[in-house]
Amino acid sequence: MKNIVILISGRGSNMEAIVKACAAEGWPARIAAVISNRPDAGGLQFAASHGVATAVVDHKAFPDRESFDAELARMIDGFEPDLVVLAGFMRILTPGFTRHYEGRMLNIHPSLLPAFPGLHTHERAIEAGCRFAGATVHFVTAELDHGPMVAQAVVPVLDGDDAAALAARVLKLEHRMYPAAVRWFVCGQIAVEGSRVRQLAGESQSFS
Repeated sequence: MKNIVILISGRGSNMEAIVKACAAEGWPARIAAVISNRPDAGGLQFAASHGVATAVVDHKAFPDRESFDAELARMIDGFEPDLVVLAGFMRILTPGFTRHYEGRMLNIHPSLLPAFPGLHTHERAIEAGCRFAGATVHFVTAELDHGPMVAQAVVPVLDGDDAAALAARVLKLEHRMYPAAVRWFVCGQIAVEGSRVRQLAGESQSFS
């Protein structure tokens, strides 16, 4: 039985999708904890109501990123995680932290990486005239929004789209793709080969 720890900063809709899929699909895993850097994160209540342990490591209580990351890692490691999942966790992580969880930490980013790393991805995609946008699940490395890509979801950018409309359409696919990627990991169905990730059970790594 694999232990999954999920990190959130807000309402955690991708966390909700993962918690529900883990239970409904009978993964060989359990959501060991949901941890937030914000005491008021809405997702904490959802997690607690589903019997998941919750914790807060408030980044405002620490003088720098290194000390925050050290305490966050201590908290995470108390749950003996096999996988750490970033689900709307709005903190830039230090290289030491990412090295500690190398090969066992996933993130979802709302763009078709390597395009548009960082913030405001939907606005930037629209401004650039992209005809397609989407989201990417990837292993976390020290470089922001990089790392081997596990899966991508693609949606068309429609005439008249604003960032909110595009984000809502992408999010629907995120809620399918991210649980699938986590399931692949805990079931041993993905292999990292250099910069590429292979799905060993033959499932598509593209979502639309």
